[in-house]
Amino acid sequence: NDIVVQVGRTGALTPVAMLEPVQLGGVTVSRSTLHNEDEIARLGLRIGDWVLIERGGDVIPKVLKVVESKRTGKEKKFRMPAVCPVCGGRASRPEGEAVFRCVAAYCPAQLIGRLLPFAYRRAMRVEGLGFALVDQLIDKQVVKDVADLYSLKVDALASLERMAEKSASNVLAQIEASKSRDLWHLIYGLGIRHVGERTAAILARHFGSLQRLAEAQVEELDEIHEIGLTMAQSIRDWFNDPGNKRLCGRLRAAGVRTEAEQQSRPSADDRFAGKIFVLTGTLPSLARDEA
Repeated sequence: NDIVVQVGRTGALTPVAMLEPVQLGGVTVSRSTLHNEDEIARLGLRIGDWVLIERGGDVIPKVLKVVESKRTGKEKKFRMPAVCPVCGGRASRPEGEAVFRCVAAYCPAQLIGRLLPFAYRRAMRVEGLGFALVDQLIDKQVVKDVADLYSLKVDALASLERMAEKSASNVLAQIEASKSRDLWHLIYGLGIRHVGERTAAILARHFGSLQRLAEAQVEELDEIHEIGLTMAQSIRDWFNDPGNKRLCGRLRAAGVRTEAEQQSRPSADDRFAGKIFVLTGTLPSLARDEA
């Protein structure tokens, strides 16, 4: 009957076939995932088609093929949207990937999946910001993107379940402390597709500021050692989104460090270049992340 697009917590856009309800294996089936744009092309699927379906492993409905003999000529071709159906943000399919993704950091569908990694120890290190608290902040619409964390007040936090004024103050102190993290922590915490800790450190060292990184074009990014074309396109797509640009401006206005701290840039010592270190067991004076 139709093909709708769902948005997951990672921003992945997944097309779903809306079927005329049919009994299959003792259950009524009315939906089937189509995985991605390439799968729709492989099937030659159009809206209005008759299809043969099965329940994979007796659980998940799957479209096997189109029954072309039943076509009337009124069927419509489907195209993946250029924008996210949830928030209207930019939808991008990097070269070499099968999945379209919403790159907007303010997308409600993937907000919890952005807030938690932003608070991770390896990112902005707001350890008091766990799943239960983030879930409440989103549910009550107190926080709509990571920049909103920097405008939280004690009373708003203290009114939440399992929170009190002291614990709320502790969380706010951690949020305040996160403003001084070095640039690479922020770049990593933004959740740009393909950008992990090492890549974030390379980008921070190369550009020196979030603004300079935001202005870099694909060609310039691709020329950096260890930054390939797929990653370069993903970075450019993220900064091309107007909402993400506004987010960076709000973080800067909130006092978050957006320039690299020269004396503490990660991996600046060439003695460690090309080496891999494995830490096992316990260390007497350091946590593994610190080491």
